[in-house]
Amino acid sequence: MNDAPTPPQAEQRPYSYERHGVKIEDPWHWLRDPKYPEVDDPDVLSYLKAENTYFEGWKAQQQGLIEQLFEEMKGRIKEDESSVPVRDGEFLYWWAFKPGAQYRTWYRKPVGGGADDVLFDEPAEADGREYFRLGALEVSPDGKLLATLADYDGSERFELRIRELATGKDVETVTKVGIGQPVWTSGSDGVVFTEVNDNWRSYRARFHRLGTSIEQDVTLYEETEELGFSVGAGKSHDKSTIFISTGDNATSEVRFVGAVDPTQPLTLISPRKANREYHCDAAHGKLWIYTNDEEVNFRIASADPANPGEWTTVVPGSDRVYLTGATAYRDHLAISSRVDGLDQLVLRSYEGEETRIPFAEASYSAFLIGNPEFAPEAYRVGYTSMVTPTTVYDYYPETNTLEVLKVQEVPSGYDGSQYTTERLLVDGRDGVKVPVSVVYKKDFEKNGEGKLFLYAYGAYGHAIPPSFNTNRISLLDRGWACAIAHIRGGDDLGYKWFLDGKLTKRTNTFNDFVDVAKGLIAEKFTRPGRIAINGGSAGGELMGAVVNSDPELFGAAVADVPFVDVLNTMLDDTLPLTPGEWPEWGNPIEDKAAFDLIRSYSPYDNVKAQDYPPLLITGGLTDPRVTYWEPAKWAAKLRATKTDNSPLYLKINMGAGHGGKSGRWERLHEVAETYAFILTQVQ
Repeated sequence: MNDAPTPPQAEQRPYSYERHGVKIEDPWHWLRDPKYPEVDDPDVLSYLKAENTYFEGWKAQQQGLIEQLFEEMKGRIKEDESSVPVRDGEFLYWWAFKPGAQYRTWYRKPVGGGADDVLFDEPAEADGREYFRLGALEVSPDGKLLATLADYDGSERFELRIRELATGKDVETVTKVGIGQPVWTSGSDGVVFTEVNDNWRSYRARFHRLGTSIEQDVTLYEETEELGFSVGAGKSHDKSTIFISTGDNATSEVRFVGAVDPTQPLTLISPRKANREYHCDAAHGKLWIYTNDEEVNFRIASADPANPGEWTTVVPGSDRVYLTGATAYRDHLAISSRVDGLDQLVLRSYEGEETRIPFAEASYSAFLIGNPEFAPEAYRVGYTSMVTPTTVYDYYPETNTLEVLKVQEVPSGYDGSQYTTERLLVDGRDGVKVPVSVVYKKDFEKNGEGKLFLYAYGAYGHAIPPSFNTNRISLLDRGWACAIAHIRGGDDLGYKWFLDGKLTKRTNTFNDFVDVAKGLIAEKFTRPGRIAINGGSAGGELMGAVVNSDPELFGAAVADVPFVDVLNTMLDDTLPLTPGEWPEWGNPIEDKAAFDLIRSYSPYDNVKAQDYPPLLITGGLTDPRVTYWEPAKWAAKLRATKTDNSPLYLKINMGAGHGGKSGRWERLHEVAETYAFILTQVQ
């Protein structure tokens, strides 16, 4: 029993509206504070606090297990963890955690040797604050100044400050509503940055010249045509060109200007075309363009900056090879791709010779990291698998060799030989084969009685790689198997895999997840009721959909910041993200078919009088991505509708946003809470 005799019950207040001839009743609509993003409605706050108190009652009873899990997880993290130093110009840069610290400290020292200098001390910046998040950090080309973007309340509105490195003092605050990455001019005399408006839309790029008032800042580009487009700024890898991009989840458009003086007129590369993406780099007097204009799995092209709209294919598209990115270095195009769902890294000389960086395991994740220099001697590479700790290499193309620089250390000990990983293909109901990555201890018995932790995301073309996770060991060592379902909606098997899980095909994502669960039952990993599931944001929407459709399969579900009030959110174009989300979900305002489809699967709208598995739901009061009332309304409706006595807990972080708490140990406590919940519910 919980300390609270009964869970909170949110009052039902009459509220309805009509769209496309359909009347929608929403008696928990009042949980949305009309003054949002300010939330001070006494009734709303009272309900959220009651839910948190109810959750804290459960947490108090499980505190021993939570602390045990936390200490286990903390013991696998090196307290003074640090990154491998990387060269950029005349300096080596890296970050490190001081023992016990929640946040990183950033350092540099001259390449030729010398003292370690502190660039930015996150613990000092976070001291006394409930929330702190460093969004970006960029040293000026002359090495004398530092531009930082930091969020102090979880709202993802970042302050852009300029710091003088010689004194460690902030000399200018450029904006308090910045986002993205600051971009320095070649002469270190100013920064290009992007800002959000009142609706948290990144709507314009501006230029600030150091030493001038912010009233003199120049707007380089402002998005006025498409409500859902977001504006971003970046710099070519050869540092010659600044790119200003605008776009949504399906369409993009890019302009460029020389990095010496961004106030010169921008050059449009190619006008926006619906459902065409393109991304750009510059080197050797050419633009290098990565686009899906002719092939769903993208191609790489080049263009003359004087005639930027005429593209010549360099690497053609392919049904089998999914190109995921390209960076132009002095000697190579570094191309990332995915073949049959596995990462491939290829260096292509400008004469056309290609070299694939070799990796041995059958299932893994590999990625290019930390190569700020235009002409590196070696290419920095990251590598991991479900059983292999993250390893950092330098790859030398001259000798085709990988040099190990660092292997993720697990201080409390880790013996990879005790664990094994599999990559399975599960039959989906419509004939597709859905990949699943599974890891378990070698003494795990596939007898149909095992416990399984199943995770997925399945949206926005975001793949979940089969990577190492030290937290997961706490489940594996308790006899669980852990799996990642590479479902449609992600781009795990190519861009079409993404397209087949969005818009009119959205329900494929939910069906794939259920079919994976059933497939793992058929493979004797587990049985119905012994599967704990977890997903966040759009993955939280997935959690809501599958506990509505197949509740008997699952023994517990954890939905983090879940996007569950899909219909109401997509009908509200005043919300920050809604117009930009229509290419992913559909526009139910204008399209009745989209309205009907979203209404058919939106988790909040499809809660029904049935038994549900135990549920832990989280949210963030300042979250601009999934607003706090989505998980709150869902929890309230579930409480009023479901027919079981299974636990349901709602935890709203009152001082955090979409990512939960900001410090590394605080985040780890939240993972421990999740694991304690599923361990106590799945028997």
